Amino acid sequence: MDRYIRETPLLDYSNVLIQQLVELKKWKSLDTFECIKAIYNFVRDDILFGYNIDDNISASKVLSDGYGQCNTKGTLFMALLRACNIPCRVHGFTIDKKLQKGAMTGLVYKLAPQNVFHSWVEVLLEDKWYELEAFILDKSYLEKLQKSNINCIGAFCGYGVAVKDFRNLIIDFDRNNTYIQSEGINNDFGVYDCPDDLLKEHHQEMSAIKTFVYRNLGRHLMNKNVKKIRNNN
Repeated sequence: MDRYIRETPLLDYSNVLIQQLVELKKWKSLDTFECIKAIYNFVRDDILFGYNIDDNISASKVLSDGYGQCNTKGTLFMALLRACNIPCRVHGFTIDKKLQKGAMTGLVYKLAPQNVFHSWVEVLLEDKWYELEAFILDKSYLEKLQKSNINCIGAFCGYGVAVKDFRNLIIDFDRNNTYIQSEGINNDFGVYDCPDDLLKEHHQEMSAIKTFVYRNLGRHLMNKNVKKIRNNN
């Protein structure tokens, strides 16, 4: 079980920012279930949905950014869990880029790879592994998305969402799996002990030029668009 609680360069839970947060929130004083739930809710809603400079950044960097997407929020989630001695692992995939349409627009969407690197976190509780994905999108963003698509009943794909039932999302953890992009999965890389190991074997495949454009322009446009959706009245 040590492999699921060890610290890594990406899961840098001894970092002072992470240790201060864990102490401030008093997560270690909670029972295991309540601790997982509290950390899950924090990562989902206090760390806003947004696009960081790269997937390969540390948990402390994600925390200082204050935003992230599936892979980076997952790294932070895992680091906080392990800081509280809770076993967890990461499951890697790719998803079809069509579920990003709306969050990505125009030339950014056109230049994006068809298969987008994706992951979720699996946490061990009471001898059972739970698949947790719905921490990716904060509730404030999701609520505005539902409001602006009021007539959508059933399946929905776009704006970072791919679900079977858009009106009844399973995004709260209560000893259950949670999903928000799983219907867009088109390739499964399997389970890894940590994101460091996953990223050594799999990562977002883009040319050097596209990577430069994403880091210096594309992600800023995407974050501006996501913020606009979240703040839409």
